[in-house]
Amino acid sequence: MAHTANPPVLGVRALNRATLERQFLLRRDPHTRPTAEAAVERLVGLQAQNVKPPYFALAARIADFDPRELSDAMAGRKVARLVTLRSTVHTHTADDCLTLRPLVQAARDRELRQFRGGLTGVDLARLARVVRDLVEERPRTMKQLREALLVHWPDADPFALSVAARCTLPLVQVTPRGLWGASGQVELTTAEHWLGRPAEPAPPADGTVLRYLAAFGPASVKDMQTWSGLTRMREVFERLRPRLLVFRDERGTELFDLPDAPRPDPATPAPPRFLPEFDNLLLSHADRTRVVPAEHKGRTWTGNQAHRTFLADGFLAGTWDLEESAATATLTVRPFGPLTRALRAGLTEEAARTLALMSAAPRHDIRFADA
Repeated sequence: MAHTANPPVLGVRALNRATLERQFLLRRDPHTRPTAEAAVERLVGLQAQNVKPPYFALAARIADFDPRELSDAMAGRKVARLVTLRSTVHTHTADDCLTLRPLVQAARDRELRQFRGGLTGVDLARLARVVRDLVEERPRTMKQLREALLVHWPDADPFALSVAARCTLPLVQVTPRGLWGASGQVELTTAEHWLGRPAEPAPPADGTVLRYLAAFGPASVKDMQTWSGLTRMREVFERLRPRLLVFRDERGTELFDLPDAPRPDPATPAPPRFLPEFDNLLLSHADRTRVVPAEHKGRTWTGNQAHRTFLADGFLAGTWDLEESAATATLTVRPFGPLTRALRAGLTEEAARTLALMSAAPRHDIRFADA
C-alpha cells in the first residue's frame, strides 16, 4: 500500500466514531448481533477485575443480551478469566487464553522483576513446577498457594511468591467464580488443565496488532503498547506498514489502521451507553481524548475505586450507580454537566433497557443526581 507524504488528519470525533463502531457501541443491530463468545473474541477480551463488568460490557454492546449467554460460555469453558493485558484479569476466549497469554509473557516477566528482592533464593522454574502440581491436583486459592510455597521457601516474601505464581503460569479462575448469579471465591488452576489442551507457542505479535486495530483503531504504536502492556512494538508496526493505512491525529501523532475497517462519518449519531467500571474503551489508548474529554480526565476514579461510566454523544459524560435489593433495582445517573431534555430522555431509555436486561428485581427505579 502506497505511503502518503502527508497522511490525512483524523479529528477527535472521527476517532471517536471509528472506535465506537468497532466496539459495538455505535449501533446494536439485532439481525447481525454477535454471540457473547464472538464479541469477546472480536474485542480481544473484556476487563474482568470484578465479576459483573464483562456482563455489563456486553449488555451495552449486544442487542437483546442475556447474561446467561456469557455465563454458559464460561461454564462450558469456551471463555475463562485470567491475568493478561496490563497485568489485570480479563475474560478471554479459550483460544486467547492459550495464545495471548504467552504473547504478553514478557510483560509478566517485567512485572516479576520488581519483586525479585522478595524472591531471593527462589528458583522460578522449580516454583512453576510446584505451582502447576498443586493447582492441577485441585484448584487452589492464592492463600493456599502462598502457604504451600512458603513450605518450600520459608524466607521468601509471601506476596512476592503470589506474584511469581501468577506471572510464571497462566492461571485461570475456575467456576463458579465468574458465573452470572453465582458466587465463589477465586480458585486457580492452569489454563491448559482447565481447557483440556496444551498452551501454544506465543504467536507473532503481527496478528495481535491487527486484531487490536480492528477493535480499537485507528491507533498509534503507544496506544497499542498501553493496551497490551508490551514494549518496543514500533518494529512490528513498521513491518506491517505496507498493509496498513496511515493517518495523523490533530496533534500530529501517527495513527495506523486496517484498510477495510469502518471509519464512520464524524456526524454519525452516538446514542447513550452505560459502561461498567474498568471498561476497555476507556483504558486501551495512550491518548484517551477520543473518548474522555480533557475536562473529565481522572473523573472515573476515586482513590482506587473505578466508577461505572456513561457515554453521551460518544464521549464520557458522567457516572452511574446501581443498588439492588430483592424488591427494587435503582439506577442513579450522575452527569458531569447539565443535561438537555433530549439527552435526559435518551439516558432514561438506555437506563431502562439496562435494568430490564440485567436486573431480576420486580421494580426498577431510575434517578438523576444533580450535576
